[in-house]
Amino acid sequence: MTHPILAIDHGDARIGLAATDEFGIGTHPVETIDCRKTEIIPRILEVIAERKIQAVVLGLPLRMDGSEGTSSKKVRKFGKELRTNLGDIPLTLFDERFTTVTASEKLRSAGRKAKQQKDVIDQVAALEILKDYLGW
Repeated sequence: MTHPILAIDHGDARIGLAATDEFGIGTHPVETIDCRKTEIIPRILEVIAERKIQAVVLGLPLRMDGSEGTSSKKVRKFGKELRTNLGDIPLTLFDERFTTVTASEKLRSAGRKAKQQKDVIDQVAALEILKDYLGW
């Protein structure tokens, strides 16, 4: 597996980003993109260039039974658009069930109440996607 890897937690209002380091030893939050204020694809491409990203993992929201719904269709559409801009960088869609719930629980246990999670929950969810993808 080539590093660094960028994980994306796609949402309608915000998109969370997290990445591995260049050695694949650790993961860390990168940023939250506000979809209403920032052009999403160009910003992601900037992050990819700045961090010399070698692979991208996009969280795919599946239902509990593993089927796809409206959110999955939106993410697939976004993934298709992103893929056309990535050149040789591979893009993998990865099951993201429970990542936001797990992220919220971890933030709560770290002392962050629900209202305090808004700015970072998407980054932490992207971290969970990345860790699940890596099998950590």
